[in-house]
Amino acid sequence: MSARKGELTAADIDRGWPFQIALDGALCTGQQSVVQAEFCKGLSRCVRGHSLFHDDKTFVVQCFSLKEDAEKFMNRFGGEWFNPRERGRGNQWNKCS
Repeated sequence: MSARKGELTAADIDRGWPFQIALDGALCTGQQSVVQAEFCKGLSRCVRGHSLFHDDKTFVVQCFSLKEDAEKFMNRFGGEWFNPRERGRGNQWNKCS
């Protein structure tokens, strides 16, 4: 997969927004995603997150540049800390080791 000009890469996101929270994908659909987006206005959330698969389950990862903002998000919506180094690489980028 090639990068598109001006698009943030996974490495850019990991450098700029290192505080990442993984949520069960089922908690990030429909109206809940709208509620999360509203809550994050004014927080340091990256405009682009990512998803991953682990144990046959989908997770949505929200990325923040400030630890305090990530903690606020986690306190409100749950989830757990995600270390970007645990994400797969190459054609396995969306899998958690």
